[in-house]
Amino acid sequence: MDKNLNIPPSGVRGLAKILLLDDHFMVLEGLKSILTQSADIEIIATAVNAFDAHVLLKKHPEINLVLTDINLPDVSGIEFCAKVKKEFPHIQVIGISTFKQRSYVSQMMQNGASGYVVKSANAEEIIFAIREVLNGKFYFSSEINTAENIILPDSAPALTRREKEILSLIAQGLTNNDIAEKLFLSPYTVDTHRKNLLFKFEVANTAQLIKKATEVGLV
Repeated sequence: MDKNLNIPPSGVRGLAKILLLDDHFMVLEGLKSILTQSADIEIIATAVNAFDAHVLLKKHPEINLVLTDINLPDVSGIEFCAKVKKEFPHIQVIGISTFKQRSYVSQMMQNGASGYVVKSANAEEIIFAIREVLNGKFYFSSEINTAENIILPDSAPALTRREKEILSLIAQGLTNNDIAEKLFLSPYTVDTHRKNLLFKFEVANTAQLIKKATEVGLV
């Protein structure tokens, strides 16, 4: 990482124009203080909830990166990330949170985020993460499990609504008959969905299915 925060390294593609989203005023002020140390970072706007952040994104088309908390008062940062990437695909998203579990990281990545940083990260790491993401790379905080354990986008198969529903029930330990009764389906139909899930996740049994689905944040 570059030790001089004020001087962007060679190869960085222009200025970071950032929206900060966190429901704690002190966190926002702290992040602003940290990020304004860098000459290649500009804080365009701040918000304390996803609704206001969405309004600000429409108001400021120059924003190219959102730094968002995971735990927000109106919707989760994961949901907001998905909304941002759907409506503003050019905007990069970095999650910032106290949560270090891989499931949160994987869900953010599956919904389009390019990075994830823990709130205990120092100024150097946060600024480095922003520069990496704007250079088209992924970044994971050094306090999170090693990057090879993180599931990057496209690692999780696309599932139908019914498959997600059945996957959740399988993870709860329900049998085919239990699931069939709960969803008003035939056991044969449930078994077909189970086999399709095994095929999509490229696993041989239910234990491996649950393990892999957990790793990518689908259960």
